[in-house]
Order: sequence, then C-alpha cells, then structure tokens
Amino acid sequence: MDLIPKPDQVASAASNVAHKVLYGGLADLRPMPRTLIDDGPLREVYHYRPQKQVKSTGDPILLVTPLAAPAICFDLRRDCSLVEHFVKAGRPTYLVEYGEISFKDRNLGMEHWVDEVVPEAIRQVSAHAGGRPVHVIGWSLGGIFAVLAAASDAKLPIASLTVVGSPFDVREVPLVAPLRPILRLTDGGIITQVYRALGGAPKPLVRRAFKLSSGTKLITKPIAILQHLDDSEWLAQIEAVDRFTANMLAYPGRTFGQLYHRMLKHNQLNTGKVNLSGHLIDLADITMPVLVFAGNTDGIAPIPAVRAIVPLLPNAHEVRFEIVPGGHLGMLTGRAARHTTWLVMDEWIAQYSTPDDREKAPKATASPRKRAAAKKTATTRKAPVKKAVRKAAPRTAAEVAPDRSAIGSNRDRRFSSTSSRDLAPKR
Repeated sequence: MDLIPKPDQVASAASNVAHKVLYGGLADLRPMPRTLIDDGPLREVYHYRPQKQVKSTGDPILLVTPLAAPAICFDLRRDCSLVEHFVKAGRPTYLVEYGEISFKDRNLGMEHWVDEVVPEAIRQVSAHAGGRPVHVIGWSLGGIFAVLAAASDAKLPIASLTVVGSPFDVREVPLVAPLRPILRLTDGGIITQVYRALGGAPKPLVRRAFKLSSGTKLITKPIAILQHLDDSEWLAQIEAVDRFTANMLAYPGRTFGQLYHRMLKHNQLNTGKVNLSGHLIDLADITMPVLVFAGNTDGIAPIPAVRAIVPLLPNAHEVRFEIVPGGHLGMLTGRAARHTTWLVMDEWIAQYSTPDDREKAPKATASPRKRAAAKKTATTRKAPVKKAVRKAAPRTAAEVAPDRSAIGSNRDRRFSSTSSRDLAPKR
C-alpha cells in the first residue's frame, strides 16, 4: 500500500483481513489429487490424477523431494503449484516423498536414497507410464540425490535431468563459508556427538535453520505484511510458505553425518566424485541432458554454488544453466516462477521428449519467433477463400506469450561450461 493509502487500497485491505478472520486465510491450499502407485522403506511414489478435460500423454515427469522438506514444495498452493502446472498441460506427473523420519531411521545413510529410493521411483514411474523415459526434476537436496542416482546407474530410464537450487560448492554459501575453517580445526567432534545422540537433526532445528536462512526477511516480515495488506496474492503466498516451513521434517542421523562431514566440511560434491559406503560415484558418468537452475536471491544455494556443477558434467548430452528470479523456494514455486522457471522447464521437456510427445507438446512451449514463422508459412500455403474471414477476437492475458526478455526465460542469459553447444554431441 502507499504511505497514505488510497480508498480502494483501504477497501482491499479490509476485505483481506475480514477474509482471513472469517475463513482462516486467503490461500487455496487444496492439494492436487493423487494416487499411491508404489511404496517401500521411506519411499512413497504418487501419480497425480489427470484432469478430465485434458488428455494426459507423453513422457512422465518425476518430482524428487529433498530430505527434511515436505512434498508440498511442488504443490504449494493453487495457481502457484508446479504439479498443477504440469497436470493442466497434460503431462503425466509423479512425485516421490519419504514420509516421517524418526529415531529408528538414524542408521540410514545417503546411499538409501541414492541407490534405492530415487532409482526405484524412476523405474516405477517409467513402468506405470508404459515404459517411457522419465524427466527427473529435483529441488535442493532432491536435485543432489537425482544427480548422484543418475551418475550411479547409467541404465536408469531417464530422458532428462533438471536440478533446481542444488549447491555443489559450499564454499560459495555465505551461511557456511565462515564455519568451514572452524570445522577443519575442531574436526567437528562436538557436532558429531550431538547429532548422534539426537539420532539426526530434529524437526524444530531444521525448521529454525530454514527460517534463519531468510536473514533480514524474518525481521522485516511484519512490516512487509502491513505494506501488502491490500494484495491478496502476496498474502496468499506468505500463508502457503508459512505452512511449508511449519511442516519441515527431520534428517536421519547417518545421512546428516554424511552431509555434514563430506559435503559441508570437505566439500566433496565439488570434486565431482562422491564415495558412499565404498561405492564411488563420478558425475562425469552422466550422459543425459541436464538443466540447472539458480535463484538470483537464493541465500541457501547462491548462483556460484549451483553453477559449480556445470564443469563436473563433461559427458552430458547438453548442460544448460539458468538464472531465475527468487530465493530458494521462490525460484521453484514463487509467483514469478510461472513465467520464468516453469516456462524454461516446458521448453526443456518438449525438446528432450520422445517424438510423439513433442508433437503433442503444449503450444506455450514454442517461442514467439517460431510461432510467427509457422504462421507465416501457413499463410503462404493456404488456398484463397472466397467468403469473408471473421476478425479474430482479442487474445486473453493467459494466451499472450510470456515476455522472453524476463530473467530466466531469455536465451541470452543462459550460461554453461563454455556453452551448451560445445557440450552437445558432434554430428
């Protein structure tokens, strides 16, 4: 709102406050309908039901949830849900989540997710979709799990790999960088004893850490709410993010120990090789195309920390690096993600889908230049019509192509190791 609110702003603010008091909130938090198709130890694979008016066809998409974060990260709220976006586009959409982590799971290490949970989820999704290859999308630690699983087993039916906000060089993480010299000096003995005694990182600690990663936003939040009291969309997003943060989960003890010692303390991911229980995983073994996203205001996984994966994938069919607006969660499912991150995902999936899928890809995935060229060609080939042609109705806002000058959807803002073209196979 303005410093001196206008009458319409006052009316909107009053309406929003009344709606929150009477109905408990402004956000539509209904989850997208889904069906369980496979489960195992700390593994639940869901298929999101297609909408009746949209035919679901093409290669399936598997969303890989990070540890400690609830699966609602991909289905935050209606109109800001990546799941809803894919389902409405007619793409078979699946998700793997892990359920509640308890003290009895303290002996499970990263290899449980890298060697069992994620690979089995990929196989089950491919089988459920009729043997088609899977477009795997992982956010945060889910992206790291997906990368390690793909590097570990070349036989997995993966069509493409998308990594969203996954740090591969912790030296570039502001929250971590000052602690690493101390950890090397002390060998982390105290922290090791604490997480072993607790059986991992408990939910309250994980929740607090996520909130602190927002830095000054946590302090300025009450003021920001007052400033946006007339903006129902903004308030709805805050409600959805608060629900997400309140539902954080715990880390198993052994997994937390591996993340702490190998990733945080020794920055092993940045070497391109990770040793899990004697199994050496080399990222250079990844051959499928890889799309990488970094958020321009992400404090948990800053741009340099995420970009570090690019030179570690020398044998990938293509590596594309995108900078998109938003913080760690906002880049995935913020309000701007609808016109940036999701747009690039649509283009990427259409590019690396099987032929029949590309033919049925949503029209929004085509660039304005290509649509204009196709329209021109169709016009020149069309036979003359004697009767008058009715003037087309103006397009709605939803039908207008997104602004390709926006950050994250402009090809000129794409970065990779030397360039994506150099990484593509030579013909």
